[in-house]
Amino acid sequence: MAKYLLIESRDPFESNEVTRTYNFAMALSGAGNEVTLFLVQNGVLPTRSGAQVEGLAEVAGSDVTVLADDFSLRERAIGAGQLAAGIAAAPLEVVIDQLADGVKAIWH
Repeated sequence: MAKYLLIESRDPFESNEVTRTYNFAMALSGAGNEVTLFLVQNGVLPTRSGAQVEGLAEVAGSDVTVLADDFSLRERAIGAGQLAAGIAAAPLEVVIDQLADGVKAIWH
C-alpha cells in the first residue's frame, strides 16, 4: 500500500479539472492506498457545509482523508465550524510532515 498526498488549490466553480482530482483520490483509495486530499488556496471554497460541488461530498465520505488549509480558510472567512462533514481544518505543516515522510505528492 502506497501513501499519496493530493494537493488541490483550484476553485471547482472555475475549473472542471478539480473533479478529476476528486475522482483520482477516490480511485487511489479504492485501490487500497492511503490518500490525503489537502485543499489549499481557492480549493477550500467548496468546503462549506451545504456547498453544492460535484464529487467532494463523496470523497469526504470515503476512506480519503480530506483536509482544508486553516490559513486559506481564514483568508476566505470560512470557520472550522462551517466545514462539511468529513472535512477537517489543518495547518500547512501536515503537507510538510507528509513530504518529509516520503509520501508521494501531486499538486494541482
